[in-house]
Amino acid sequence: MPLQHGQELVLTIDDDVVTVPCREDTSMLQPCTHEEADTRMILHAADAGHRGLRRIMIKTVDTDVVILAIANIQNISCDELWLAFGAGKHFRYIPAHALAASLGRERSSALPVFHAITGCDTTSSFAGKGKKTAWDTWSAFPEVTDAFVEMYRNMTAVPDSFLNVIERFVVKMYDQRSTSCSVNCTRKQLFAQKGRTLQTIPPTRDALVQHIKRTAYQAVHVWGQCLIADPVLPDPSSWGWATVNGVWQPLWITLPVAGGCCQELLRCQCKARCKTKLCRCVRSGIKCSALCRCGGQCENPTC
Repeated sequence: MPLQHGQELVLTIDDDVVTVPCREDTSMLQPCTHEEADTRMILHAADAGHRGLRRIMIKTVDTDVVILAIANIQNISCDELWLAFGAGKHFRYIPAHALAASLGRERSSALPVFHAITGCDTTSSFAGKGKKTAWDTWSAFPEVTDAFVEMYRNMTAVPDSFLNVIERFVVKMYDQRSTSCSVNCTRKQLFAQKGRTLQTIPPTRDALVQHIKRTAYQAVHVWGQCLIADPVLPDPSSWGWATVNGVWQPLWITLPVAGGCCQELLRCQCKARCKTKLCRCVRSGIKCSALCRCGGQCENPTC
């Protein structure tokens, strides 16, 4: 039988009696225009805390919900927020309140941006760099925390101050010993000196900017409004997305694609000289370049 205004809902949980007062004010929940259940769960958890529940549990199999719960526990009026996470032999109970306390206020608030920038449902991950590598880099480079937090709290554009710190974070993910602050320079160094493939070096700065924009759209504008029943989202075209035949797709880069300008990127592994056809560049009849191990400072007869 439906409850009438003024009645109370009584729940029995583990032999504990919990009284939840009913109220006419449902402004925290209506009208709800959230497109995904992930953010709706957090909205309802906040409403439950507002109604007097001190222990709340959310059942989910989605990592995004875990991240949002930890990040928003400070905005949910409850003592304990539990997550019944996973399924089958992987099922476990996760105390979001305890994890948030362990991480601290700033690091907890930064989690959504960290999660989005290292790969989630709507953002790509960095090739060959999983969450563990990214987490270890974050621990070794705590300076990026402030940039993540400020981005999550208020982002109307991508200022250079944020971009520069995040760029340094990405460089360290690919090369912990690097002192460079430029992903473009790091790309050249890793590609030329360490003989890596294009799939194992950092993205270009242009591609990174678009990735950060998509990160901000997801973490700030979508997840950042999870406690608002009727969030207002900006135009995705300003945040790293573009429409192709009426379908939203990631805008990966704004610069011309290298593959459209040349048939093949050639480089040699010669340490010096490059005088004979043992050198790949000499054999191909092209000049050695900065991408070559010799750095173009050699005796290539073509140069």
